Amino acid sequence: MNGVELFLLGRTLMKIGEQAMPEPKSGPRGSVRSVLVTLGDIVTHPGTTVGEITARTGLPQSQVSTAVARLEETGSITTAPDPTDRRRRLIHPAARPSPRVAEVRATTIDAALATALTTPDGTPPPPETLTEITTALEALARHLTPETATRAREL
Repeated sequence: MNGVELFLLGRTLMKIGEQAMPEPKSGPRGSVRSVLVTLGDIVTHPGTTVGEITARTGLPQSQVSTAVARLEETGSITTAPDPTDRRRRLIHPAARPSPRVAEVRATTIDAALATALTTPDGTPPPPETLTEITTALEALARHLTPETATRAREL
């Protein structure tokens, strides 16, 4: 596998992950991808600001601001004024998982993965294929964490 193949695989996995995410029942919609990227950055850098997230992720400030609003409304994060500069807000992961976070964590990828692997003629993948791929993804998730990605960016 080369870098391009890994990049394309990552994009495919992101799209399957997006399909597996349950839709929020209320609140601002926003891009699932920008919300997840923003949340991942907040978890890795608690006490951050919208500007800092924008700089680290490369997302436009408007997308980060929308994602922060959505995450705050769902109870996934908290914000508070920066004591050194009251114009800025510091963003932290919520101390306890919100009902939305619990819902997302409880939703498996099974249906989205099965849909992605269904052949053009409608033949579903065999159960052993789903098990094999899910097991491989679980192994990757154990070894390739958000902290791994941070270290890779620092190289």
